[in-house]
Amino acid sequence: MSISHIVVDGSNIATEGRSTPSLAQLKEAVADLRREFPQVEVIIVVDATFSHRIEESERAEFDEIQSSGQVISPPAGALGRGDAFLLRIAEKSGATVLSNDSFQEFHGEHEWLFDTGRLLGGKGVPGVGWIFTPRTPVRGPKSRMSTKEARLRDKVGKKVAKAIQAATQEAVKPEAKTSGRKRRKRGVGPPPQAVNEPLAFVSFVAEHQLGSTVSGEVDGFVSHGSFIMVGGTRCYLPLSAMGNPPPTSARKVLTKGEKRDFVVQAFDAQRRGIELALPGFEAISGTPSAETVEAEIGHTSRIRRVLPKKAAGLTQNRNKVSETDANEGVDNLSRAMAKKSTTKKVAAKKVTAAKKAPAK
Repeated sequence: MSISHIVVDGSNIATEGRSTPSLAQLKEAVADLRREFPQVEVIIVVDATFSHRIEESERAEFDEIQSSGQVISPPAGALGRGDAFLLRIAEKSGATVLSNDSFQEFHGEHEWLFDTGRLLGGKGVPGVGWIFTPRTPVRGPKSRMSTKEARLRDKVGKKVAKAIQAATQEAVKPEAKTSGRKRRKRGVGPPPQAVNEPLAFVSFVAEHQLGSTVSGEVDGFVSHGSFIMVGGTRCYLPLSAMGNPPPTSARKVLTKGEKRDFVVQAFDAQRRGIELALPGFEAISGTPSAETVEAEIGHTSRIRRVLPKKAAGLTQNRNKVSETDANEGVDNLSRAMAKKSTTKKVAAKKVTAAKKAPAK
């Protein structure tokens, strides 16, 4: 693989073999790198705290180098120190990274680090100078965790994307104009036990990612958790996401009408539901917990039971007089039939007794 760009992990190279970074060591390494790769463009990246950790005597020189654009540092507030910023530069430019770090926490996001020629190691040898050699990132617990999380995010992303597509199509689908008697088609309509309307679910997923914090209001309680309203979207907070160990009742932790922050920990694409957690007790997952699914199904089932009962109540009041008259007529008919049946039985007994009388 031909190398056209090299991104130098300045903080790592400047600290190689030392406890604190040295600007002089970094300058020496970059000078040897340019001699070995004269046709390659070199980009030096250091983290935001680099100027505070080098020797005080080197700070004025570093400020001058940084002002001239020879050294780049990530913007203020960037996560992951300078590593995430450095890897994004290398990814977009197709550059090789010069670093003795394996970047384990980024293996799931930047799998290209394992491609041949994408990572160089460097070490200063007394009397010889800096030696650069291709290397492969070292895997470990952080690497496995990063890869697992990346696969989970990808899996969840595909499910959510599919759910968004289906919900969007349902939300924008024009109503069919029919005349005469309406026929109900199988497979048409919202999924069973849908918690939210398609537009509400799509909007929520578009605005909030897994692990993000949302502000919501406690709307009600069930046996295994609580329903939370985030804007116009109904979410569910299970007991398992309220503490460690979980409380025996949501009322011990929450108050109805209370407003507080929650963490988005799962999406239920099938029922258009969202599972939340209290900050510090979240467990980001690709699927909702069993208690969330049970609560969602129970909630929507209750709604569906109440509506038919109300409709039946109206019909019952409307037909109350006619039903009473009909019941009275049935009772009268039943009594008449019972009386007639009793009369026939008495007559039959008299005939039978007459036949069995012994002859004198």
